Amino acid sequence: MNHPTALADSVAEYEANGCVAAGRLDTATVDELRASIDRISKETRPEVVYEEGGDVVRALHGCHRFDAACAELVRHPMLLDLAEAVLGGPVYVYQFKVNVKQPREGKEWPWHQDYPFWHHEDGMPAPRALNIGIFLDDVHEHNGPLTVLPGTHRLGIIESPGAVPPAKGGDWRDHVSAKLTYTVDNARAAELERDHPGRALLGPAGTVVAFHPSLLHSSTNNPSDTRRALLLITYNAVDNVPAHVTRPEFLVDRDTTPLERR
Repeated sequence: MNHPTALADSVAEYEANGCVAAGRLDTATVDELRASIDRISKETRPEVVYEEGGDVVRALHGCHRFDAACAELVRHPMLLDLAEAVLGGPVYVYQFKVNVKQPREGKEWPWHQDYPFWHHEDGMPAPRALNIGIFLDDVHEHNGPLTVLPGTHRLGIIESPGAVPPAKGGDWRDHVSAKLTYTVDNARAAELERDHPGRALLGPAGTVVAFHPSLLHSSTNNPSDTRRALLLITYNAVDNVPAHVTRPEFLVDRDTTPLERR
C-alpha cells in the first residue's frame, strides 16, 4: 500500500498538473508482463492491432480479460490506491491496452485528449477516470515517448479551429490507428504549449505514471533501435459508467464490478 503522505502528494500533483510520476514496479513483475505481451503479440486475435497496411503490431487491447499476469496487475495495491484516491471511491477497468512502438517502425499518436472518445462514443458522463501507464521498456527521448501538456486537463474538451465533428459510430479501428477520430491539430497544440510547456514522460522499465483523460498528449514515431511498449490501464469510477457502449468489449470492458486488491 502507498504511504499516506506520498499518496496525498501524488494526488495533489495530479490535480495540479494532470499527470504525476507515481512510482515503479519491481523487475520480476515487469519481466512477467513483458513475456505476456511478447507472447500475445504473436497470436492472431482481434485484440491485436497492426500498423496501417502491414503486420507490425501497434497495440494490444483487453489483455486483462484473458492473460493471468495482466489480470493480476489491474488489482495491484499501488495502482488501486492511487486510482481510488484520485477518483474518490471504488473503480473498475474501463480500458486496458499496450501501445507497442516497434524499433524504426512504430508510428505516432497525434495530439489528442482521451475523454472526447469516451464521451462521444461511449457516453461516459464525466472525465472521472484515470490513466495509469507502466513502461515495459526503457523510455528515452528517441523512441517515441509520450509528451503531455501539463495543466491542459483543466481546459475541458479542446476543439481545433475549423474542425469538422466526426460521424458518430464509425469503425472502432479509427480510434486505435495513427489517424485518430478526435484530434487537436498541431497549430492549436503549439498555441497551447506556449502556456503549458510540453513534458516528455521518460524513465526506466517499470516506471509508473498517471495522467488525466482530458490532458492533451501525443507521441512521435519511433526511429530508434529500441522498442517502446507502454501498458495503459484506464480505471473508471463505478458511478461514472458510460451510457451507450457499442465498441467491442476488448476496447471497453462491460464488467463494472469494483476491483479488489490482490
